[in-house]
Formats: sequence, C-alpha cells, structure tokens
Amino acid sequence: MKKKKFSLTLVVIVLLALAILFVVRFSGHAFLRMYVEAGIGSCRKIPILCMTPSENLFASKVDHEFTDSLISYKFPGMNISMPKGFAVVKETIKKVYYKRKKRGYADKVAYILHKPPLFFVSLYPQLQKVGVKDDYEFIKRTMHANLNKVKNITDAFFVIMKGIFIPDMGDQTNVKMIEFQSEDKRGFINYNLSRIAFDCNIIKEKGGFFKVYIKDVDASLDLDKVLAIINTISEGA
Repeated sequence: MKKKKFSLTLVVIVLLALAILFVVRFSGHAFLRMYVEAGIGSCRKIPILCMTPSENLFASKVDHEFTDSLISYKFPGMNISMPKGFAVVKETIKKVYYKRKKRGYADKVAYILHKPPLFFVSLYPQLQKVGVKDDYEFIKRTMHANLNKVKNITDAFFVIMKGIFIPDMGDQTNVKMIEFQSEDKRGFINYNLSRIAFDCNIIKEKGGFFKVYIKDVDASLDLDKVLAIINTISEGA
C-alpha cells in the first residue's frame, strides 16, 4: 500500500514538473507570469511583488545617545540591542513568525533570525549556475524580483521567494524598499511609511545572514533609529 502511495506521489510530481516545462517552453513569458500569479497572487493584490529598492543609503552616522539607551539581548549566534518596551523573540526560518501573535507581543516586538555564511547558497546550490555565488546575491535577487519582468524559471523562483520572504508590512501601497550599506554590513530594508513595520535583511561578510522584523504600532522608531539598531547586531557565541 505504501509503495503504491509513493508511486502515485511520484507520478503527481512528474506531471507537475512537465506542466511547468510546458508552460515555459510553449506558452511564453506572459503565461509563465500568469502561472506564478495564480500561485502566489498578483501585483494588484500584493504590490510589493512589483516593487524594487528605490535608493541606496550609506549608514555612516550613528546616534550614540540613542544606541546607549538600548537594551542588549544575547542569543545563540546573534546579539542585538533594542529600545526599552520591545519584546525580542529569536526565531527559526521554518516558522511563519510574522503572521502569528506571540505571548501578547503583537504591538511592539522584534523577531530576529540568524543563519551562518552561505546558508542560502548551500540550500539552493543549483542557483550557482545563474551567478548566485553568495547570500548577498541571493537576497539582492529576491528583493529586486519583479512579477512583471518574469522571463524564465529563475525569475519566477525569486518572485516566489520574495512573496515568502517579506513579512506582513501592512498597507503595501505605503511601503518603501531601500538598499543600505555600512562599514561591515549591507542589505535591504522594507518599511511602511507609517513606521509601523520594518523588515531588515542584513548580510555581514563573516557573520552570515541576519533578519530583523520589527512591529511597532506606536511608530516610535524611524529609519535612522532602525539603522542604528542594525549597527548593534553582531554574531554571538
């Protein structure tokens, strides 16, 4: 019985793969985009799927008065400092951490995630064939993915990753995406202009990948303060 069930599952997987190849081979770019849209949603429903980073910031100045007021949190593999009043929750990449209410922390909370260097490259080694050699390139392609510009399977993959990777940002018509760089970090920040949510994706060359999703219904933070918080991130023991 189990063998029969396995065989049936294998047939389904093969048929799905053939369906995708058929769409790509015979139906053209427009049909591939429609195929992806049917699976994850349209740009009208999820505007961020057609947004890309609009500017590049170099975070050179640090508000030391602000950072000195922060509370330090130490986790396995990651240290970060946050303002008083915020809950800080360490997460794993398997959890849909930004869509769940946790222990009453729904209003002012920072969910943090850390993965070692080359995590995404190791997870998807086939992407090295299309030039994705490190985690920064993986995150860059994800943030620059645009549903309206899908032309091949690689484009479709990164649009799907974008839909999964960016958490709930509230009203997406009010979202801005930027690229940033500091002395030892670089990455991308997606934030709601009403300042209620910040999604920070950070690559530190020797420290790997860090993700910090801040939910702040009081809008007590701004972009400069979030950049200052990012500056406190380091790899832990």
